[in-house]
Amino acid sequence: MAWVPRFVTLKLKRVVNEEKSRVVKTNDLHFLGFTFRGKKIRWSRQALEGFKHRIRRLTKRSWGISMQRRLRELRLYIQGWINYFGLSEYYRPLPGLDEWIRRRLRMGYLKQWRRPRTRIRNLIRLGTRTRTAVSLGLSSKGPYRLARTLATQSGMTNKWLEKQGLVSVRERWIKFHYA
Repeated sequence: MAWVPRFVTLKLKRVVNEEKSRVVKTNDLHFLGFTFRGKKIRWSRQALEGFKHRIRRLTKRSWGISMQRRLRELRLYIQGWINYFGLSEYYRPLPGLDEWIRRRLRMGYLKQWRRPRTRIRNLIRLGTRTRTAVSLGLSSKGPYRLARTLATQSGMTNKWLEKQGLVSVRERWIKFHYA
């Protein structure tokens, strides 16, 4: 550690912050939101938690903005996050994140369609069978729980959400790595 600050200061003309700087094995290194496991680069746990926190804020039920604006803000954030963290070779949590984001959006739509009549009418318009739409419309369960039912998933399909403007984290990661 003694020669690193001297090299960085003299050759690279940079100031080294002694409190933040340290010499560690690569498996213990957290740098700019990434961790390193052997030869693999992954986003850090804190970066993933920050991503989830921001998604929660963008898909909040009580946020009084239109779904078009909400989807636009969500799309911009996801694209930016993947453009930065897409370098990571860690794929495993991405399908689960996509499912979770879609569920939160379905919850937002159900919250917007407050009244049972509106929920039933919109779900039937989207292609849900009448009986399942009526059972969802008359249910006393909350929007987050109802967002995972057959009625909402058969009406608000993944393809329909994509047409509304939702961007898939998984698809963006695949495009980043295998374009």
